[in-house]
Amino acid sequence: MSGVVRTLSRCLLPAEASRDPGSSKDRSRERDAAQEREARRRSREIDAMLARERRAVRRLVKILLLGAGESGKSTFLKQMRIINGHEFDQKALLDFRDTIYENVLKSESVKYFLDNLDRIGQLSYIPSKQDILFARKATKGIVEHDFIIKKIPFKMVDVGGQRSQRQKWFQCFDGITSILFMVSSSEYDQVLMEDRRTNRLVESMNIFETIVNNKLFLNVSIILFLNKTDLLVEKIRTVDIRKNFPEFRGDPRRLEDVQAFLVQSFSRKRRNRGKPLFHHFTTAVDTENIRFVFHAVKDTILQENLKDIMLQ
Repeated sequence: MSGVVRTLSRCLLPAEASRDPGSSKDRSRERDAAQEREARRRSREIDAMLARERRAVRRLVKILLLGAGESGKSTFLKQMRIINGHEFDQKALLDFRDTIYENVLKSESVKYFLDNLDRIGQLSYIPSKQDILFARKATKGIVEHDFIIKKIPFKMVDVGGQRSQRQKWFQCFDGITSILFMVSSSEYDQVLMEDRRTNRLVESMNIFETIVNNKLFLNVSIILFLNKTDLLVEKIRTVDIRKNFPEFRGDPRRLEDVQAFLVQSFSRKRRNRGKPLFHHFTTAVDTENIRFVFHAVKDTILQENLKDIMLQ
């Protein structure tokens, strides 16, 4: 009778209670092992993804455009879009119309826009690429442009140059490969919009001195762009640079003398003069000039940062 009771008791117990305890532990260990294998697989995938991202970031050539307001940084960035085949679509072209209308009344490109006033004044007017290059509007915030040259990714970053915008520069310093420092070379007789007592060229020199001697940029190639050569050619015919820079020695009507003085003035701001100061004379509204100059700049940047961008 007792045997029958034990048999019935086993039948009435839950299924788990009647199983072999050893087999349950085996299954638990198998589940744990499977979960561990899955966790390791996911970890390897994440590590591989992070490694790819690190290589991509390391390979990225990040170029920061710095300089005082109205030095031509935004125009240079527009040229990069055009040169690298990133054309402005219809909406982007139309968005420039109001800026161009303002520039007709007040800008350093007034002559260009007045010469094209009949075309600009038409109801059906759509800005041309050249109109956009001559159009001036202060950069607010940070503008980026990405492009690829010979399978190398480039990121060019433009930050506003007015004093009120310069605190944003620090947001862009991480991971930069090179700095293109832009100067309006024709503004040696002009003062800042935000400070009517400070000469624009002196302001540019002071900013350059801060950047070029900063320990953050010891391993960053800094290239000086003396921009607006076309306006400088016109300016030296009528405005003697010695009025604002009496230390100038040379012919104030000779372009080469004035440009040499500007290069020397900026070069003297460097504490470490062991390295050459790479510099170029540019006209940002001239697409072919910028195409030629950037070809040389690109080679300089790649050579200076060969190991960091993993070209070896």
